Amino acid sequence: TPQGPRPTAATPPVTGPYATAVPALKPGARIAIVAPASAALDAADQAAEWLEARGYTPQVMPASRSRLDAPYDYLAGADADRLADLHAAFAAPEVGAVWCLQGGFGSWRLLDQLDFDLLRRHPKPFIGYSDITALHLALQRHAGFVTFHGPMLAQDLLAGKRDPTESHLLSMITGQVGQGAWITPPPYATATELIPGSATGRLIGGNLALIASLIGSDNEIDTRGAILFIEDVNEALPRIDRLLSQLAAAGKFDELKGVLVGNFTRILGVQMDDAQAQGMLYPLILDQFRSRGIPVLAAWPSGHGDPNLTLPLGAQVTLDTGRGGLRLEQAVVH
Repeated sequence: TPQGPRPTAATPPVTGPYATAVPALKPGARIAIVAPASAALDAADQAAEWLEARGYTPQVMPASRSRLDAPYDYLAGADADRLADLHAAFAAPEVGAVWCLQGGFGSWRLLDQLDFDLLRRHPKPFIGYSDITALHLALQRHAGFVTFHGPMLAQDLLAGKRDPTESHLLSMITGQVGQGAWITPPPYATATELIPGSATGRLIGGNLALIASLIGSDNEIDTRGAILFIEDVNEALPRIDRLLSQLAAAGKFDELKGVLVGNFTRILGVQMDDAQAQGMLYPLILDQFRSRGIPVLAAWPSGHGDPNLTLPLGAQVTLDTGRGGLRLEQAVVH
């Protein structure tokens, strides 16, 4: 089996209006390449070369080069090995950032075994999205430092996603994007104002299916006073409707300040390109949020799309639909 006994998580939730900044990535720093979910195998060495070409020192963690046999062949190594990679990467003082190789499936299997005390003692930029949302939610809930919903090495950067996918992430984690800065999409990927307004709150969220799947667990999303970001891929409109309704029924929309709707790509059953298909989603969004009196900005280019803008989860931000962007109300690195 890929795992041992599962202890019960006992770490209390972090309290406070926003997450704390993490140390900035320094030039030439060591970056740990991790695969907390699915395998990418050969991509680990290619990712190492990509980092070296940008002046960083890569450290490929062992499970990044692994894949289990069926029926667990969707996992990059046993749970214990993937967990050990994460713990070792955070604990190592010479590692300046922990960067996920790709998403897939399986990050949620690690949540009740994470050593949050260790993670809190060694905060550093943690980067990923998609299935990695499970880890973002757990870290926001129990560790309390900013994490980065951003492009992954195999899934995005080796695939050559358009700028500013790479440049925006590196600017943010190295400290070039600071308090007071605006995050706005490039001109070719303008966001859509669904419900006008401006609101300030803690940015939280990620992949919609992962957010919904953790409702009722020790790692469920805390949306009180927050700006909620959602995105997804390969979902049908009825399922998106059901996922949104599940969050509404769980009270997760009751104390929201605003909503940022990211890329919903490859919507099943919709015979349109991704840009056109986004419009099919808007009635579902409006059904949930029109009566709540909160601003909603959609077609935001983060998640399973191109480009993939980095978002600092846990940070205090202002969502301004008229400006079509987010303003950082705190430093996200120091």
